[in-house]
Amino acid sequence: MFSQTAEYALRAMVFMSMNYEQAFTTHQISEATKVPAPYLSKVLQALAKAELVHSQRGIGGGFALSRGPEEISILQVINAVDPICRITSCPLKLEAHGKHLCALHKKIDDATANIEKTFAKTSMSDLLVSVPLCDVSGLSHSLLKTI
Repeated sequence: MFSQTAEYALRAMVFMSMNYEQAFTTHQISEATKVPAPYLSKVLQALAKAELVHSQRGIGGGFALSRGPEEISILQVINAVDPICRITSCPLKLEAHGKHLCALHKKIDDATANIEKTFAKTSMSDLLVSVPLCDVSGLSHSLLKTI
């Protein structure tokens, strides 16, 4: 349903939300989330452009959330990297439909609207209340101490 880019962005944001006051390098985030570092770099740039994360240079630098995880919704993350597309006209370009959606496309768009609504109400911190969404078993001991 969602692109691999959106999945990678959500994984990275969950990881950074686990200790949101700390900056993490692309390599650290990549190791924890199993996202290839070159791809992750592009994802992080898109998240930075959307002002969901910021980067810090130098010692202790890396990427960190721009605000608390309770203030960032899943919808904001997804829309930053691969926006959800709504159906506004007939995807089949049928003249008979005009600007009205047929019953099938209306149902699909209604479902998409419900997903958007749910994701808009769900913050990154909401995702942290259960089992971690990233594998911490393979992380280095020094990185584990930070989260």
